[in-house]
Amino acid sequence: MDTSAHGKKVPTLDIRRYDTDRTAFVAELGAAYREFGFCCISGHGISSKLIDGAYDAFERFFALPTETKMKYHVPGTGGARGYTPFKVETAKDSRHPDLKEFWHVGRDINRDSPFADLMPPNLWPAEVPGFREYGYELYQSLDWLGSRVLRALALHIDLPEDYFENKIDQGNSILRPIHYPPITEKNIPNVRAGAHEDINFITLLVGASAEGLEVLTREGEWLPITTEGDAIVVNIGDMLQRLTNHVYPSTTHRVVNPQNDNARKPRYSVPYFLHPNPDVVLDPLPQCITADNPRRYDSSITSHDYLMQRLREIKLI
Repeated sequence: MDTSAHGKKVPTLDIRRYDTDRTAFVAELGAAYREFGFCCISGHGISSKLIDGAYDAFERFFALPTETKMKYHVPGTGGARGYTPFKVETAKDSRHPDLKEFWHVGRDINRDSPFADLMPPNLWPAEVPGFREYGYELYQSLDWLGSRVLRALALHIDLPEDYFENKIDQGNSILRPIHYPPITEKNIPNVRAGAHEDINFITLLVGASAEGLEVLTREGEWLPITTEGDAIVVNIGDMLQRLTNHVYPSTTHRVVNPQNDNARKPRYSVPYFLHPNPDVVLDPLPQCITADNPRRYDSSITSHDYLMQRLREIKLI
């Protein structure tokens, strides 16, 4: 659906073309990300049975009584695992907390990993059959798809295809099922999740159950993103923007309330935030520094330190 004033639209690209039509696919994907910081990916092979099963399990969790859900809330951890209640996370520079509750599934890593202290074991709600099985299978499927997208993005900026592989294999990545409650007031507030950029390398959003996602174009207009078929929305986060010296922009986006009866329905959404390994240094890549695009960052920072800095800004820690 094309609703922008200038006829712009975030494209949908079939990732199977990475194997059949690689040069053209990489060029089109790279162009989409340079322009919008967003692209919709189809042909990913993640089954609707898995996606629907995961959404069903997540919805059953959010329907539990508050006191049951709060058993899985771990204060002081930034919501790294388990449940975060309503009105905690606040978009950077926003006065109002977001109207949402969410759960975090993280990577299962060996407890003797050097990153074990930074990535606690997962929590799983005993009250919801299938939550663990569906949740972690979806986590792994989106992790695999994200690595495929990064292969194409690497080629587009003249890096080896596997450049990112050993930088994300123990990434502090998060699957975040979100529940936005129905709006019950007469006057529907405009925004469910305030305008923000993502922190991580890339975000994959699977099966948003209602309209509402909007991206800010270079011209300063809000462009609704509506997916077609099985497409998954994939966008650039601030860490990849920094690493690529803004060749791939991390674009401001928000979730607005539909100004129709859908605002009175709950909205569920499941983003996957793909993070680099905690020790990856986010210095701009030489391939992305040119006369037209001089180096934008002088100081070095690891992805873990960057994450902590940002979690403080959005009031999660």
